[in-house]
Amino acid sequence: MKSLISTTLMLLQLACVIPSARAADSPDEAGIRQVLMTTFDKPEARMQVEPIVVQAEHAVAGWIQGERGGRALMRREGRDWSIVMCGGDGLKDPQALAMAGIEPAAARALVQRLNAAEASLTPAKRARFASFEGMVHMDAHGKHPPAGHH
Repeated sequence: MKSLISTTLMLLQLACVIPSARAADSPDEAGIRQVLMTTFDKPEARMQVEPIVVQAEHAVAGWIQGERGGRALMRREGRDWSIVMCGGDGLKDPQALAMAGIEPAAARALVQRLNAAEASLTPAKRARFASFEGMVHMDAHGKHPPAGHH
């Protein structure tokens, strides 16, 4: 009995530490969610990632962490996803996405999917996504370069 209790407690602790995909996530959504959660989630500031929209080799994911929020532009390389940049409403602009290296037609399609996915969210949630000011380019490790280095 003692062994069963300690095993159960260990599994509960692991469940709280390891970010997991939701049951309805596609493999791409699960990979994107895992990258964002592994990079930014903290016990004192839990992160919510939704919606996630994918268009070919790129995706945009909305996120909320505490009172802050924003969107992340993601790029797939093989099966792995990486963060290209973080922003707010700028990531809903097809021209900004094209400047980030996305083919213009794919950028427009990605924005259309994002607008459709966000349409069912509350205005307050969409306002949090918009609250991220500017655009921050990220490196391959999910870190932004030092100030002054773009």
